[in-house]
Amino acid sequence: MPLLTKETLVDAPLIEIYNFVIKTSNLPQIWPNLLWIGEEKILGNGGYSFRWKYKMCGLTLTGRGECIDLVPGLWLISKTHGGLESTHTWTFRDNHHGTRVTLTIDYQLPSRFLNRVAAATMLDSNEKEVELILDNLKIKLEKADRVLQSVKLNNS
Repeated sequence: MPLLTKETLVDAPLIEIYNFVIKTSNLPQIWPNLLWIGEEKILGNGGYSFRWKYKMCGLTLTGRGECIDLVPGLWLISKTHGGLESTHTWTFRDNHHGTRVTLTIDYQLPSRFLNRVAAATMLDSNEKEVELILDNLKIKLEKADRVLQSVKLNNS
């Protein structure tokens, strides 16, 4: 399974960042190819279950997800099932210059992407998207007067 890990420093309070990320319906605001999150239900652990729609290499994938583990203000882990099997781990660390946010995505390539050329293209695209997610989170929560990046990543 491919594993992507990126981190950034966000000039915003840790709790503000955590509260934004834990509510999955906020994620399409920062996640370029995440088309929709809906049917959110709060779970006993403080996380959410949800339905999702995501565009990968020109294909629209759908499924469900849920927060499987969290420690408020430190980390949260969500799993998705359906068109894409993945685990998303967000970690948050106070830093005297803001909050260090790390996003790790561990996912299984859908069988239709298993030929080498398509898989290599998708891996490169997904790596760039994780960078955009964190860049957009930084822009959104630092309240900068910049427009969120809406770069299409090989998804025309």
